[in-house]
Parts: sequence; structure tokens; C-alpha cells
Amino acid sequence: MIDTPTPHKSKTTLDKDLKKITKVEAAAQVQGQAMARVGLGFLFLVAVWLFTSNHGMAFSPFVVAAAVIGGYMAINIGANDVANNVGPAVGSKALTLTGAILIAAVFEAGGALLAGGDVVSTIKSGIIDPSLMPDAATFMTAMLAALLAAALWLNLATYLGAPVSTTHSIVGGVMGAGIAATGFGAVNWATVSKIAASWVISPVMGGVIAAGFLFFLKLKVLNKANKIEAAQKWVPVVVAIMAGAFTMYLMNKGIKKIYKSSWTEIIVAGLAVYALAWYATRARVKFVSQNMENRRKSVNALFVLPLIISAALLSFAHGANDVANAVGPLAAIVSASASGEIVIKAGIPLWVMLVGAVGISIGLMLFGPRLIKTVGQEITKLNPVRAFCVALSAAITVIIASALGLPVSSTHIAVGGVFGVGFLREYLNRRATERRRLSPLAAAEVSAIEAMHEVEDTAPELQHVPGLAHATDTPNTPTKPNAEQKAIQRKLVRRQHAWTIAAAWVITVPLAALLAAGLYFAMIAVGVKP
Repeated sequence: MIDTPTPHKSKTTLDKDLKKITKVEAAAQVQGQAMARVGLGFLFLVAVWLFTSNHGMAFSPFVVAAAVIGGYMAINIGANDVANNVGPAVGSKALTLTGAILIAAVFEAGGALLAGGDVVSTIKSGIIDPSLMPDAATFMTAMLAALLAAALWLNLATYLGAPVSTTHSIVGGVMGAGIAATGFGAVNWATVSKIAASWVISPVMGGVIAAGFLFFLKLKVLNKANKIEAAQKWVPVVVAIMAGAFTMYLMNKGIKKIYKSSWTEIIVAGLAVYALAWYATRARVKFVSQNMENRRKSVNALFVLPLIISAALLSFAHGANDVANAVGPLAAIVSASASGEIVIKAGIPLWVMLVGAVGISIGLMLFGPRLIKTVGQEITKLNPVRAFCVALSAAITVIIASALGLPVSSTHIAVGGVFGVGFLREYLNRRATERRRLSPLAAAEVSAIEAMHEVEDTAPELQHVPGLAHATDTPNTPTKPNAEQKAIQRKLVRRQHAWTIAAAWVITVPLAALLAAGLYFAMIAVGVKP
């Protein structure tokens, strides 16, 4: 007899085949989109090459190559570093990914063009002594090697999903190329030690400040019985603190290249904006919250607009500051090529600034979503209140560090802030779980207060954890010991990302330095000369 397949088996086989075909089509579509993004980025670099090749100043091939590499560096800055400014807003759903990219692209370019300055230091952070360079040709070759090394490392870090400091990348590149060109004596090792210290100072300060504000908001607003009344009292205060802090941050970092403010001016301006923001926010919160339900979700909604504004201001300040990482070495090469001399401060031609500003925006739009999702969604679960605390910690940490003369990285601060709110959530959730086991009386108290609040936010992440789905239904619901707590901790802060990011931070300077030194020697070996 002929064994004919039953309709059920045929249907099952067909379903499996269709699913396979769907997966292949989806993979092909993703691959096609990735290739399209690479192609668009390549077109930008071709445009830079065509412009500089046909420029009226008749640039040498070396300068043209430097311009293309500067554009490549700018693309990688946009792809990696900008995620720290808008990632928390996207992760909290205050902004869509498309909206965040558009806002960041506009404000990054605006910060670079309006407040990026017309003069830039050619040796980032004074990391090497340019006077030890034998001639301008050696200096230009070293700068090109440093620029390419930093860009390559940023490209690799973005591919690996690790947000790293673009400033540390270019510092490492300049250090490695400087050592290759003149020896170890050219390096300012005191500056290097400060940069190494920032690997700890930046994320710790950012994390502690972000966690501190989140704990304050939980204590004073989110865990109160009448959340709306508490919000009307305290939300204007923290929003005003944000407004004052960002005013001081922008005056200290954002516009310092067009106007150097004294600390007296910065403090007075910050206090004045604080008072105005408190008055305006108090009226707005009172009006908006009149018909709100007494829920955490309602309180979160009050932080959406301040969070969007903070993302825009962070992007503006970042564009004003970090565009120098792309255009600094390029401006040095252009200036040295024109004068034949080594320069410590170089003027920035408009076309050079445009290469940096447009390149950052293009890099963000084409390749930024990967790191935006990492910072905003894959480290810990964010909502508008938590993301607000992260953004606020970034501004306050930079102000405190600048006043104390401490070296910090905005990238490390922002990511440290995300980890800070995540670890605070772990601590509070663990405390609630432990207290729930103590006694029926303690369990009842926690179930009515802490459990209701803490597990309310974590429940979507923890539904699949055995034994936890109904942990707060009744006071005496049994919970699994240690194994369950470890599962909760793994979900609230993903350790894998913590170790990956920390490792990337530590190796950024030495790896960029080694890469720059290798590129410098390779250029000399093949006869690359200005």
C-alpha cells in the first residue's frame, strides 16, 4: 500500500516551510537595509572627496584623504556617542526612535555649527608635546594616523554594541601616533593618568547621582498614597533643578567656545533659570494633573516633556564639544599643509566644520539606532522618571566635575546613570522580597506598600520567572529563595552588557594608541607623505 500523508502532517510540514521562508526573507531584508546604510555613508564620503578634490585651494591628495577620514570619523561619532543623549528617552518611550534621531541630528549639527567655535586645539587634551615633532610632515602624518585609528575603533565598538568615549578614542590615537613619531617622552603621562581615573569617576558619579534622584522621587512622590498631590509639590522642584543644571551645563560646556563664562555668571544664571522654571512648571503641573488618575503612570507622563527637552540640550552640547574630535586633527592637517608649520591651535574653515557636523548627523541617522537601543532598552528597563534622572545626572555630574577639576566622560556618565537606576531598582526589589519573607505582618505591610510599587514596574520583565507572577496577590504567597532572586537581578540589570561596556572603556585608549602607532609605521613604510 502507498502511504499517503495525512492532511494534518501535510499542513504541519507546510507551516514549517513557510516559517523558514519567512525567516529567510526577513534576514535578507535586514541584510539589504544594512548594505543600503553602508552605501549611503559611502556616498557622503565620496561627496567629501569630490568637494575637497575640486576646492579652489587645490588641496594635496594627503589633505583630501584626511578630509575623507575626518568625515568617516564624524560618521562613527554619530553612530556611537550620540546614543547616550537620546537613548534613555527612547527606552522610556518618551520619544520614538525616529523622533529621537531627528531631534538629535538637528541639535547635534546646530551645536557644532553655532557653538563649535572657530578655533580648535590640534592636540586633544594636551596629550603629547608637539614641539618634539621633527617637522610639519611628521606632525601631519601622526594626526592622520590618530584620526583613522580612532575612527576604526569607534566603528568596531559600534558593531559590538559598546558605547565608548569618542574623546578617549582620539586621545589614544594621538598618544599612539605621537609615541611612534617621537618616542615615549612626548606623552604627558599626568594627563593619561587623569583619563584613566575618569574610567571610574565618570560612571560612579553618574550612577550615584541618577540613583539618588530616583530614590528621592520614589520616596517623595511614587510611593505616596496621593501621588498627584505629591507630584504637584515635588515635580516642579526637580524639573527646575534640571533647568538650572542644564543652563549651567550649556554655559560651561555648550557655548564655551563662543563665550567663556565665569563661575559667578554660571551660578547666577543657573539660579535665575531655576526660579523661572519652578514657577512655570508649578502652574503647568497643577493644570495638567487636575484630571489625572492617582497612578505612577500619571506621574511618569509629567516627565515626558522635560525629558525630550533634556535630550535636545544634551545633543546640542555634545555637538558643540565633540565635533572637535572629528575636525581637530583635520583642521591641524589643513593648517599645517597651508603654513608648513606645526600648529597647536588651528582655525576651522567652514567646510571642515560642515564635514564634522553633517557627518555626525548622518552617522546618527544611519547607524545610531543600534547603540540607542543598547543604552535605552538593553541595560535595564527605563520609564520617563528613570530616564529623567539619567539625563539630570549627566548635567549635574559634568558641572561638579568641572568645578572640582575632575576628568569625566559624558559617555561614561550617561551609561553609568543607566546602570545606577538599574542597580537601585535591584536593591529595592531585593529588599521588598526579603522583607516579604520575614513574617506575615511584615509581608502584609510590604504587599500593601512596597510590593505594589516596586513589582508594578518590574512585572513585565519578570512574568516568566517561576513563582513570581502572583508574588503580591496575598501576603503569604511563598516565593522561591536564592535562585529566584538571582533571576530577578539578572533581568533588572543585564550583567553581560555591564562587562562588555566596562571592558570597551578600559581598552579604548591603549587599543586606539596601538592602532595609531601601527598605522603611522605602515604609512611611513609605504611612503605616505603630505
